Amino acid sequence: MTLVASVPATALSAPRFLDAGEAALVVEFGDTVDPAINDRVLALDAALCADPPAGTREFVPTYRSLMIHYDPLQIDRDALVAIVRRATGAVVEWQGTATIWTLPCCYDPALAEDLDEAAQILKLSRDEAIALHVKATYRVYMCGFTPGQPYLGGVPEPLKISRRPTPRPPHPAGAVLIGGGLCVVAPFVMPTGWYVIGQTPERLYAAERKDAFLIQAGDALRFDPIDLATFRNLEQRAASGEIVARKSAA
Repeated sequence: MTLVASVPATALSAPRFLDAGEAALVVEFGDTVDPAINDRVLALDAALCADPPAGTREFVPTYRSLMIHYDPLQIDRDALVAIVRRATGAVVEWQGTATIWTLPCCYDPALAEDLDEAAQILKLSRDEAIALHVKATYRVYMCGFTPGQPYLGGVPEPLKISRRPTPRPPHPAGAVLIGGGLCVVAPFVMPTGWYVIGQTPERLYAAERKDAFLIQAGDALRFDPIDLATFRNLEQRAASGEIVARKSAA
């Protein structure tokens, strides 16, 4: 996929319908990471979730498409495509209310393991890289790969970096990473081909919480820099169940 500036509504094309096996339909709105395309995905997702067609099981929004899982014994593909066409014609743009999240993020060398390396590649100082990361407001295009993991667009141009040629060892839960022109926050420990430039004490996924997934597609996200002592304090509070991120309405 290519990252581009917003596409004018008049330039948006009709969706493509692609099969993913015998029980899933992918409704594809484009092939770029773009807010206007993502708005169409979220609009369709909201419309179908509000009145799920009989036989549908799950709706999975991504940057540029919506995957619809369905039971082919209850609804056939042609009938589902017809329903989706009507829904996309009736809903021009996403009318959802986005939440703006401010995540505390520590850029201390003890937690930002790859920040110096990434800054060197980008020909930036450590402080310049942190300042760029902090000043941006990011769009949550989708959540996936692991439960509650947001994929963020809006990375400043000077901070955009390719992914690593080979994966690095596992990072900690809460790692804030950049790679491929995007940013993610990883809820779980795992290896990665991205660069760890910070860590948040917030838990983006907690199964015991009423809302297990803290952040949703369509939300906005900012990072608030904190020192290591503050991180340790907030980490303990988050572990006890407190939500340490701040939220406000867009």
